[in-house]
Amino acid sequence: MTKKGRKNIDTIGSYLKLRGIRPDIVLASCARRTAETADLLSSKLEFDGPISYMQELYFTDTETLKQIIMLQESDVDAIFVVGHNPQVTDMANSLIDEHISKIPTMGVVAITFDIEKWSDIEHQKGKMDFFIYPKQFQYYVPNQIRAILGKTL
Repeated sequence: MTKKGRKNIDTIGSYLKLRGIRPDIVLASCARRTAETADLLSSKLEFDGPISYMQELYFTDTETLKQIIMLQESDVDAIFVVGHNPQVTDMANSLIDEHISKIPTMGVVAITFDIEKWSDIEHQKGKMDFFIYPKQFQYYVPNQIRAILGKTL
């Protein structure tokens, strides 16, 4: 992974950590760089739970991505999907009313659902909580994130 890639993971990971956002499970493409991204982000968030590296997330269609999420256990509250474009952007757009033209590399779209089980997302849209990506922090890094980054550099 490039130095820029590691910096982007640190920045995004610091933001998520600051917000107290951690996954219960990570679903990641088995592609080398994507798996490495999932590993580094999980480490940044001090997450030691399950990471599923899936061939099915490697250049698949939106419906398959959605089906994979729908198969997750009901006791799982937060799922991180680390995948590829355009499929991840298309899936996010299918789950919310807003429209995102493209989720950039290391972009994060947080979607909340008012559901009982993950299969309910087939018929119910979620609400976009936030959408962040590294270039948002290119010129301005909030002091809280700067403090977290300073501890890791």
